[in-house]
Amino acid sequence: MPTLRLALCQVNPRVGDIAANAGMIRSWTRRSADAGARLVLFPELALTGYPVEDLVFRRSFVAASQAALHRLAADLASDGLGDLPVVVGYLDADGPPQVSPDAEPGKGARNAAALLHRGEVVVTYFKHHLPNYGVFDEDRYFVPGDTLTVVRLGEVDVALTICEDLWQAGGPFAAARDAGVGLVVTINGSPYELNKDDLRLPVVRRRAAEAEATIAYVNMVGGQDELVFEGDSMIVAADGTLLARAPQFVEHLLVHDVELPEAGSGPGATLGGARDGAELTGGLRMVRRAIDGLPPAPDGPPARGGIIEPVADEAEVWQALALGLRDYVDKNGFPSVVLGLSGGIDSAVVAAIAVDALGPDRVVALSMPSQHSSEHSRSDAADLAKRTGLDYRIEPIQPMVDTFLANMSLSGVAVENLQARVRGVILMALSNQEGHLVLTTGNKSELAVGYSTLYGDSVGGFNPIKDVWKTLVWRLATWRNAEATRRGGTPPIPENSIGKPPSAELSPGQLDSDALPDYDVLDPILIGYIDGDLGRDGLVSSGHDPAVVDKVLRLVDTAEFKRRQSAPGAKISMKAFGRDRRLPITNRWREDG
Repeated sequence: MPTLRLALCQVNPRVGDIAANAGMIRSWTRRSADAGARLVLFPELALTGYPVEDLVFRRSFVAASQAALHRLAADLASDGLGDLPVVVGYLDADGPPQVSPDAEPGKGARNAAALLHRGEVVVTYFKHHLPNYGVFDEDRYFVPGDTLTVVRLGEVDVALTICEDLWQAGGPFAAARDAGVGLVVTINGSPYELNKDDLRLPVVRRRAAEAEATIAYVNMVGGQDELVFEGDSMIVAADGTLLARAPQFVEHLLVHDVELPEAGSGPGATLGGARDGAELTGGLRMVRRAIDGLPPAPDGPPARGGIIEPVADEAEVWQALALGLRDYVDKNGFPSVVLGLSGGIDSAVVAAIAVDALGPDRVVALSMPSQHSSEHSRSDAADLAKRTGLDYRIEPIQPMVDTFLANMSLSGVAVENLQARVRGVILMALSNQEGHLVLTTGNKSELAVGYSTLYGDSVGGFNPIKDVWKTLVWRLATWRNAEATRRGGTPPIPENSIGKPPSAELSPGQLDSDALPDYDVLDPILIGYIDGDLGRDGLVSSGHDPAVVDKVLRLVDTAEFKRRQSAPGAKISMKAFGRDRRLPITNRWREDG
């Protein structure tokens, strides 16, 4: 059987930075060539970055992508890499991109893949299945393709597909079986969710069985606004055997030799599907091309990409949060971050994530005590600063609060919120003065029930734990400390921050449990209501106390206006606030009647 050395380039593009992304592709193609690759794969929309969202509607952006693709093909040839076939994702269009109701059918923007060889764009493929759920709005942006592109590389037939094509049965992968290909390439921009890696491998195996072909799955890595891409690129044989798998959350070059059936020997040879223009399963039409002049097969032992085993859930989430924060800060040009460090668990975890993501010299933490701040809160904040080495400062807020109260008659919650807003003013002032990005530290449980102060503790440009339930925050802290101990380092989070009852400390003796159910009671209700879309009856039948359910649902439903104004944060769950969950602010429907 012929052997083909594949190079899967798990890279981190930046949306809109087409020139830099093209340079990255050239650099990684050189690395692939040095490793003896004979086919190089880059992720979905690697040339433009992904997702491009409404940039699709700018003709200048689409034109820039198209021009850059042809320039990239020529540049690869001038780099001495012309004989090496390269598959790259890019933005294309048939006619002007538009969403008007009178748009010409079949015309518009395309989520595309191209195979580059000898300075030319040899062939293209347009994504067939367009996701329109969760964070995806591709029906808004793209026109689906209706062809299956098959390329004969020497003795092997290879089909091109893109991301969602893999997740749907009966589409391009069934058509690939008709075509008799030995390898299906799928280039991806698949965002991270906890445990999605456990779902991905079985899906790839199902598509391999459906296509009766080996699958090379390459995914991008990096943070893009709320989304995090974790890589997890892999190669799976036709019989479902996992041949190679890349690590998560890091750029990686996965090089592996695969044995593939000789072109014309697959099932499609007996179905008449080998012809150019043949109609395949699902109404797809086959486009066939052949290229010659591949690099010679490399000498030496076979290349083996290795198999990276998945890590524990807490390690996976921590890496996702750190990568999401790092790329948000770096890709948007912020030199550093600043946050309020209260001594509580949420700000402690955010500080530790920030130090891991950026280094202690790029993290500023402010202790902003009031007359209600306990001594242990002050000492716990100082302890964390000592453990991590971040820039720690103290700015007491009581004189500022007293000035307000000397000029305004406030009481109760208004005084509590005033303290939070004074802290917000201090953080934003320091951001203006020194250029830091302000991190807010509210967890998903608090966001769900509105347990925050607008323009106070919710102030900030990014929230690393926006999609992290409170109970998971504690688990992450415990894991991070244990991981530090395992590696012989200093646990970053004081044990007292983990063990003490949570409190905003805005009034004497205040605890979160004064206003909310205990978090081990609250979080399962929130997860059922928000992630699972269960109504009141479903939650009660699951065993939750009806009175507690009614209280929690009222809090969630009336807090939508706060969530709409919250800072972006890395998505790690199946339903994050913002892109995943979109509810009207003005809304009289109540699950509790």
